Amino acid sequence: MTTAAAAKFNMIEQQIRPWEVLDSRVLSTLNLIDRADFVPPAYRGLAYADCQIPLGGGASMLPPTIEGRMLQSLLIEADDHVLEVGTGSGFVSACLASLAGQVHSIDSDAAIIEFARGNLAQYNLSNLVIEQANAFELDQPGTYDAIAVGASVAELPQNLKLALKIGGRMFIILGHSPVMQALLISRVSENEWITRSLFETDLPRLHRAASQ
Repeated sequence: MTTAAAAKFNMIEQQIRPWEVLDSRVLSTLNLIDRADFVPPAYRGLAYADCQIPLGGGASMLPPTIEGRMLQSLLIEADDHVLEVGTGSGFVSACLASLAGQVHSIDSDAAIIEFARGNLAQYNLSNLVIEQANAFELDQPGTYDAIAVGASVAELPQNLKLALKIGGRMFIILGHSPVMQALLISRVSENEWITRSLFETDLPRLHRAASQ
């Protein structure tokens, strides 16, 4: 086993699994999609470390443990239509596309999108669409089976709640530094959502302006 392969193995077995990520499809995806392909060159040595990795513009890659919990909590099925808010490096985008039927990823930062598209080129994921957009202006009610928000918000965006189909699930991080809550929000009817707290964390804010 190469050094890189051993590091990836340890990331999955010693970091992600102990964080109660046990779903076999999620673990297989995290093994199949190589995180090192998405890390900026200056941070390549941290590809499998359980830490945030800066991407520029205030954005960062989530720690692998949080990525794993996010993917598992959404219970993504092979025919699901998924929205990713915050494309970032493209790593989670690739994982979502490997699990779901269709993925729509949006980010407010054009430079981040260009970086992600470059990283994703080698994976040929025909079910993944990436575009520059402001998540707070999204108006697509009842569209998505799952929504993955890869940054924190101070208040829960009502438009994202409404974008869920009935039965849909959203992973989002809510609150103020230094203690925020990772939440799973499930839409159970036209006017009812259930919120479950998953764990505490502290992550950068989701950008508001599409020009940022």
